[in-house]
Amino acid sequence: MNKLRKGDQVIVLTGRDKGKRGVISKRVDDQRLVVDGVNVVKKHVKPNPMKGATGGVVDKTLSIHQSNLAIFNPATGKADRVGIKLLNDADKLQRKTRDNGVRIYRSNGQEIKA
Repeated sequence: MNKLRKGDQVIVLTGRDKGKRGVISKRVDDQRLVVDGVNVVKKHVKPNPMKGATGGVVDKTLSIHQSNLAIFNPATGKADRVGIKLLNDADKLQRKTRDNGVRIYRSNGQEIKA
């Protein structure tokens, strides 16, 4: 179970974009995530007449390692850690998911809605 998922609001902990908030738009692989508005670079692109693409300088969002991110807790307004609370058999049947646990904020124990 991944602690950070697509659609979660996160805060950058380290690097050039430290302190910025954004929403996870996709997971590149097991460790790297793309966050909207974070790690945006200028890329010089050559024109390609076969594809009809014009050249120039474009903004591109690159991936960031998940260890440099923390989930945003709206109750406290700060970064928080994610814990996994294991469910008993009755709760598993009620949720109709294959997950054995549910994600919670470590600071106050509330369930993460996503």
